[in-house]
Amino acid sequence: MDTAVVTGAGRGFGREIARRLAERGYAVLVTDIDLAAAEETASLLGEPAWAMALDARNPEAHRAVAAAAVERGPMRVWVNNAGVARAAKAFEEPDNDVRLAVETNLLGVMWGCRSAVTAMGDDGGHIVNIASLSSLGPVPGLTTYAATKHGVLGYTTSLQGDLDNARIPIRVHAVLPDAADTAMVRDVQDKPEAAILFSGPRLLNASEVAERTVSLLDGKKIVLVIPRWRGWIARSAAPFPRAGLKTFSLLRRLGERKRRRQ
Repeated sequence: MDTAVVTGAGRGFGREIARRLAERGYAVLVTDIDLAAAEETASLLGEPAWAMALDARNPEAHRAVAAAAVERGPMRVWVNNAGVARAAKAFEEPDNDVRLAVETNLLGVMWGCRSAVTAMGDDGGHIVNIASLSSLGPVPGLTTYAATKHGVLGYTTSLQGDLDNARIPIRVHAVLPDAADTAMVRDVQDKPEAAILFSGPRLLNASEVAERTVSLLDGKKIVLVIPRWRGWIARSAAPFPRAGLKTFSLLRRLGERKRRRQ
């Protein structure tokens, strides 16, 4: 049976992605820094899903997970979903929070991709990196988080180029969802700096993001923005940073009103 790995699958996007991979017939290795949460997800999925603890900041831990997946069967899917978000002004954010975000959100994706490429090799497969709509533009208040997600997008597209040049049949995908009703967003809901997360018509739900994410396995699409129209707004502002900041300031004020109501 083919295997799949999902990081940060103890809750939210990761749990729902793992569920859909199991429905597709994969033996899913559910990982999370919180082993109990990973085991809960694996229990919900049933056999042959299983769980391991994984601190996304640790490259050796990624290699151990890859080895465990390959022991069960050919690894065909690896989803780098583990991530953290902190809302604060960039110049006030504690050093430890900055380090945690960079090591988890960006280095964690790099370690996961490297382990997955080695494990899949010439047999091929799919690597899916969960980035964010924040990958496409300025996000004051979530500056470090946005920087890591810009990095995830850049790493994903560049990695695909390296794989293509080496003629390794692995497809890499980046998913850029808008803010969703997940624990990560709820954890920063009381922070005014997180207001822009609430500027859309509604928060996405984990289920719809997971459905779209797993659909990437059926094609070669590299970047998926959810919803697409929000990506158009972000991209249109990119060539004009000063005007873009003004646009995002308006969105932030809109989001603040909605955040207060929620």
